[in-house]
Amino acid sequence: MIAFDLRCDNDHVFEAWFKDGAAYEAQQEEGRLCCPVCGSCSVRKAPSAVAVRTGPPRDGPDPRHALAVLVHRVAKAIRETTEDVGHRFAEEALKMHYGASEPRNIRGVATAEEEEMLRREEVPFFKFPLPDEEKGSH
Repeated sequence: MIAFDLRCDNDHVFEAWFKDGAAYEAQQEEGRLCCPVCGSCSVRKAPSAVAVRTGPPRDGPDPRHALAVLVHRVAKAIRETTEDVGHRFAEEALKMHYGASEPRNIRGVATAEEEEMLRREEVPFFKFPLPDEEKGSH
């Protein structure tokens, strides 16, 4: 599986998963990729923040293992230093942005519409998918 950030002609960015790059190309050519925010089917790949080499490792350590360790460490740090506000993420972020509540580090989930509203309001946030916690590490 591979995930691509996609952008419609109305500048909405969203993520989509595909079996492989050929599956993306096929769906693009068939006009089956449409924006979940506005419905536009004029969609293209958006620049991605991360590139991962998937071929065999070159000399030295396995880069996939190193990436997995890094992701685990970042996820652990995020969990330890943020409050999980769940589906209230956008609401809590707005309260802090406009001074209705004390600033603090939060994490949670937001719909595409909520993310777009936070962007319009110029509320800074970033998306980092947290892997499931390992069994026994709760």
